[in-house]
Amino acid sequence: MASSEYTHGEMKIDAQSKMYDGFMKASAWGALILLISVGYMVFTLSMGINWLVSLVLCAGAGIAIGMIMGMGGAWIATVVALAGLAIFIQLLIFLIGLVV
Repeated sequence: MASSEYTHGEMKIDAQSKMYDGFMKASAWGALILLISVGYMVFTLSMGINWLVSLVLCAGAGIAIGMIMGMGGAWIATVVALAGLAIFIQLLIFLIGLVV
């Protein structure tokens, strides 16, 4: 049997801990963005709520959930940027609808 220099319980796991924490944070971000997106689609397409009202509800809920989970200012900036992107896309849809 090969000899090993490994001693149980003495391995440095700082890198693994940071990787796990990063993976969990990315998973939480992805899950919340998916939740907000699906909620927006359900409100606008299935329930027939105005797109702007749905956007405000979903963005507000996303910011509130992010603050409760302690996701910080980057999360709020991300939700605001996604809401701005949604408004831009709706503006494009409106303008193309005028042309066609």
